[in-house]
Amino acid sequence: MHTREPTIIAMGGGGFMMEPENPLLDAYVLEATGVEHPRICFLGTACADRATTVEAFHTTFDRLGARATHLALPWAADPEGPPELGQPTGEPNVPDLRAHLQAQDAIYVGGGNTRRMLAVWRHYGVDEVLHDLWASSAAILAGVSAGALCWFEAGVTDSIPGSLTPMQALGWVAGSFCPHYDGEPGRRPTYERLVLSTELAPGWAADDGCALHYRGDGLHRIVSSRPEAAAWRVEPDGSGGASQRHAPVYLGAPS
Repeated sequence: MHTREPTIIAMGGGGFMMEPENPLLDAYVLEATGVEHPRICFLGTACADRATTVEAFHTTFDRLGARATHLALPWAADPEGPPELGQPTGEPNVPDLRAHLQAQDAIYVGGGNTRRMLAVWRHYGVDEVLHDLWASSAAILAGVSAGALCWFEAGVTDSIPGSLTPMQALGWVAGSFCPHYDGEPGRRPTYERLVLSTELAPGWAADDGCALHYRGDGLHRIVSSRPEAAAWRVEPDGSGGASQRHAPVYLGAPS
């Protein structure tokens, strides 16, 4: 079943990777597909397809009633070079990568090293397949941290250990993005500085447990798995500040 418009759900943090006891955001992703038992594929490229993370994905989404699979992209990073350098170490774990992704109702992208993930995707052609799925509304795209930043024009990443730096991303969502806005001390000051200096375009930041739900060209809804989590519009305000808080819809509130 196709969604009505191209859909991206970008989580600043949370989901099964950070809140395994709190399934609210993961259940929200499944609900957004409009399918009773949706087919959802995990892309754990950013965490190098770590076995424990893949297992946690299956545990969570099987419990939520989804038909869960994962796509592994074997890759060996260059230990002495930047995150983009490396080489494949085998074949994907499915016989036809494109057909497998095209059969899904949702794609869920995990957190980890954003710069390395995009380099691996480009090697295997995954970025092109995902763009087709998104543009045609054939599947919704969702993700946390690296899996959220990747869809925007640019953002703040810790892909280089020990530092927070700006990076260019896929550019399917306008503006810039910063995850973990309340979860990692350096995120907010670094992102504000980069936006105020125009090194990054204005954009959005999301606390851990907060997600931005995009439909078509615009922000449709802000939701959260924690009452205190929020989204932040980050742009110069004319007086030296940048971050304006936007309260989400808390998914755990009584209906």
